[in-house]
Amino acid sequence: MTSKNDRLSFLEEMKDVRRIRKPNRAETATPRELTPGHLERQRSAVEKPFKDSNPLTSEMVDPLTAHDILSWQRPGIQHGVFRKLKLGQYPIEARLDLHRMTVEQARREVFQFITDCVRYGLRSVIILHGKGERNPDGVAQLKSHLAKWLPELSNVLAFHSAQKRHGDTGAVYVMVRKSDRDKQHNREMHGSG
Repeated sequence: MTSKNDRLSFLEEMKDVRRIRKPNRAETATPRELTPGHLERQRSAVEKPFKDSNPLTSEMVDPLTAHDILSWQRPGIQHGVFRKLKLGQYPIEARLDLHRMTVEQARREVFQFITDCVRYGLRSVIILHGKGERNPDGVAQLKSHLAKWLPELSNVLAFHSAQKRHGDTGAVYVMVRKSDRDKQHNREMHGSG
């Protein structure tokens, strides 16, 4: 409990204190003048538009249907390796599902997926693109774009439509190039130069 003397002592100490008239808030209004830094950032943004490092194009592609088979390989891929890929005999190390994506979303996802596969040393992967059977025009949009995109990526060595158990013509097996780190590791392990 406070005594009468404590209260009087407190009031005596506080006699010169005045109430703050302005609210205790920071000024949040935007300054009217543009600073030199702001002007420089604005000029730079106009001169250097965003550079998309994704090489995949979303221009016109050859239209494919639900039952078209995707099949492609880079020169130098051994016949037995491609055959094994085609038959789905490599373990699937990662999958990307493009269902319900727009072409632009799929373009970004495919590019990032293949980049990540190389980074993490994943060699045999699958991309689920759907058959497009419900499309009124019968064109499988994502499949059509994927057929154009995959050869544009230097890290893709080969691809082939999947076996029935993995999605048939609504999915594609993709063989991804080894990263430089993995190639070096193999050379060290097996002694080839």
